[in-house]
Amino acid sequence: MVGPARPQFVLFGSSIVQMSFSNGGWGAILADVYARKADIVLRGYSGWNSRHALQVLDQVFPKDAATQPSLVIVYFGGNDSMGPHPSGLGPHVPLPEYVENIRKIANHLKGLSDTTRIIFLSCPPVNEAKIRENRSEALSKVVRTNELCRRYSEACIELCKEMEIKSIDLWTAIQTRDDWLTACFTDGIHLSEEGSKIVVKEIIKVLREADWVPSLYWKSMPTEFSEDSPYDLVASDGTRTLNPSDWTFHREIAWD
Repeated sequence: MVGPARPQFVLFGSSIVQMSFSNGGWGAILADVYARKADIVLRGYSGWNSRHALQVLDQVFPKDAATQPSLVIVYFGGNDSMGPHPSGLGPHVPLPEYVENIRKIANHLKGLSDTTRIIFLSCPPVNEAKIRENRSEALSKVVRTNELCRRYSEACIELCKEMEIKSIDLWTAIQTRDDWLTACFTDGIHLSEEGSKIVVKEIIKVLREADWVPSLYWKSMPTEFSEDSPYDLVASDGTRTLNPSDWTFHREIAWD
């Protein structure tokens, strides 16, 4: 453990979480936005469904941990929503069971601490043609459709409303772009940089508008070691220094 201790934002989910630091991913963008404010902790597991998540929930989020996360962003559903395999093997989870699994995950996280906040990401859409084009000969036929994604997305959102938990409707948000089919995915399933930007925009919106105390919106959080220093860059008048702690000029998007 390195210090000083910062708030922890944990990203917990399947491949869309595991890959969120690749190719300009949403996890990497959040790590930049929250630099010197919070630590973005990755707990992503490619191929996993909600059943798998429940098996490790106590290990990833032990209730007796000395420090609990300030925020947990959860995504499971894409693999659950795949059509069932005749053998009974594979990631498919029937919709009613999926809903109950998400409920169990939510209840566990709500029990971590009074100040642990939660956001669920719903199942995003897919590009079915691209999935067929990228089909691997090593895998049996993958039944992954946008209609199935919609059903699981809506079920997740509805449950979160019932439980009064923040959620983000990725199925709808991504499809607001006219070119979402070609712009938002690397392979028809996983998010491209453009797709990730939509995810970050929606997360920042939730964090900005939430009435949580303390606020987890990046502009409202303290910046670590942000005191003025004579060792900072010298201003053009030569009489003072300029504190760079909160400079954001390097960002393509302001993320306000």
